Amino acid sequence: MSLVWTLIATFLYAEIGVVLLLVLPLFSPYKWNRFFKSKFLSMLAQQAHLYFFLIMGVLVLFLLEAIREMRKYSNHENSGEVHLNVEMQHSMRLFRAQRNFYISGFAIFLVLVIRRLVTLISAQANLLAQSEASMKQAQSATAAARSLINEKTDKAKEATEDTTLNELNKLRERVQELTADLNREKKDKEAVKSQAESLNREYDRLTEEYSKLQKQITIGAAGGASNKDD
Repeated sequence: MSLVWTLIATFLYAEIGVVLLLVLPLFSPYKWNRFFKSKFLSMLAQQAHLYFFLIMGVLVLFLLEAIREMRKYSNHENSGEVHLNVEMQHSMRLFRAQRNFYISGFAIFLVLVIRRLVTLISAQANLLAQSEASMKQAQSATAAARSLINEKTDKAKEATEDTTLNELNKLRERVQELTADLNREKKDKEAVKSQAESLNREYDRLTEEYSKLQKQITIGAAGGASNKDD
């Protein structure tokens, strides 16, 4: 294998290692995204399209060269007069051309795969970051709604308590008024009762005096009648 194809094969092996690192769950999308956005890769990303097309152009050129070599050695017609060593050299060159074709073809394919994997991992990391931000916003909105509901509930409780206290105060004042009215009625009843008792005593006294007076009149009338008979 020549030096150029050795470099292309090494590049292919490196691509296989990179693909395995990206596919296997060794690192989270956050770490890969941080690595992709590092200062070194950010500097390279400014010329990433240029590097990509340059690598793809070189690999495509070597792929076309391998295809040309394959067609060149595939169209060779075998003849009985050809020496065995020449035939073996021809087969070896055809094998090398086929090998170079597969190396360059897989290298081009893995370049496209790596580029797509990097894009998907970055998009996944951005989506995860957006989902976390949305979850935090939803949690903060939920907490704010809960605090607002609790505040309204507390205010409603305070208003209910104030209303209940006002009603209790009004009821207490009404009970006090009724108690005062009842006490006044009791006092009035006692006053009426004492007046009735005094009237009864006065009536009894007048009745007794009337009886005494009537007896005196009766006695006086009887005494006058006896004087006339004498």
